[in-house]
Amino acid sequence: MKKKIVLIVAGIAVILAAFFLLSGSREKITYLTVEAKRGPFEVLVYTTGQLEAENSENILIPEELGGRNVRIYEIKITDLIEEGSQVEKGDYVASLDHKAVEEVLASALLELEQSLNEFEDAKMDSNLNLSNARDQIVNAREQVEQMQIILEESRFESPAVIRKAEMDLEKAKRTLDQEIKGYALRQQQAATRVNRSQVNLSQREARVRELEEAYKSLNIYAPKSGMLIYAKDRFGQKIRIGATVSRWMPIIATLPDLSQMISVTYVNEIDISKVQPGQQVTLGIDAFPEKELAGEVITVANIGQPIPRSDAKVFEVRIRVFGNDPELRPAMTTSNVIRTGSYTDEIYIPSDAIFQNDSVRYVYLQKNNTITRQIIDAADENENFTIVRKGIGEGDKLLINRPDHSEELPIAGLDILEEIRKREAEQVREDNQARNDNQPRNETRRNGRPGNRANNQTTAGQ
Repeated sequence: MKKKIVLIVAGIAVILAAFFLLSGSREKITYLTVEAKRGPFEVLVYTTGQLEAENSENILIPEELGGRNVRIYEIKITDLIEEGSQVEKGDYVASLDHKAVEEVLASALLELEQSLNEFEDAKMDSNLNLSNARDQIVNAREQVEQMQIILEESRFESPAVIRKAEMDLEKAKRTLDQEIKGYALRQQQAATRVNRSQVNLSQREARVRELEEAYKSLNIYAPKSGMLIYAKDRFGQKIRIGATVSRWMPIIATLPDLSQMISVTYVNEIDISKVQPGQQVTLGIDAFPEKELAGEVITVANIGQPIPRSDAKVFEVRIRVFGNDPELRPAMTTSNVIRTGSYTDEIYIPSDAIFQNDSVRYVYLQKNNTITRQIIDAADENENFTIVRKGIGEGDKLLINRPDHSEELPIAGLDILEEIRKREAEQVREDNQARNDNQPRNETRRNGRPGNRANNQTTAGQ
């Protein structure tokens, strides 16, 4: 009996111990929290760029290669001085493929010789043919005179003989007239043939002259003083010895103006809506970690470029670097911090403390040992923090990690959610109104007269 009582008491003691242990473990559950802060807030976009000269002079293939009669559409670079070389105006820079022009020139000289022979042949044939035609005219005139004499001698003959003599004379006259007209046509034909041969000869001569000028221009010289930077082809690769240039991509190298530099960078499609021309930028130069330069955004591309082996896109942004630093060189890597927004006094929290369910954004607010799902009206954000317009105050404690049974926690701030939805609906109405306001102008341009689509259709029906 005593043993049974002892077992019961021991069991109760174990149950009580387990209860106190479990209850104690609940009380000791802790969460990682952060505080909402108030103060100045900056929205920053971080990018990496590359320095380029804002202005530069291009070194192009010779204009002589673009002549209409040259017909050399692309040519290789056979020699090119080292990139980064400092050149003076008139210094040698590059050489193009002489052999390619020599081959074309040799072919053009053969064509010229052939055209010259054709021209001489045309003149000789013309002289010979016209000489024969003149002889035929002389013979036709003599035939007319002979028929005239026969007719005069037959005046004492019978009427039949006289009639035959008259007919022979008429026939001789017709033949003479035909020979004279034929001679005029032969003259025109001969002149046309000679002129055609002469035009062809002139064209071949002009082509040879242009090719000779092009051959003389194949050595390229610097148009001004500066540092030589290789150009890039359509694939983004630098032009080097052996590369091909053409009249459509004629740039061999550039001479940048180092007094004004820009940083060319790319911003992802998530952040590009924040970046606008005129925004201030702080630039760091990887080659000179101690340098910190100021600049501003000057252009933002409207069309994105795909990232290789990715579905994401980036947009080109150009940043002007203020000042003139003689140590800056093209192709140096820059670290850019673009200041896209600045606020003097805002409540902000770490972005990690914000959770989202469908279109609702909320935080886990901890007050007096209770946790509430608090709906917030979030505004602008930077890399780590987000501004909160409504829902929390300065010093409020927020959970970073999602608590257990979070779906059972009470929700606060439904009035904020209603306000957000009203604001979004109003924005949709404004956007639709803006589109409708543009509709009449579009219809005017399309139909050539004022009025909306309905009015235009009514008028057409009438």
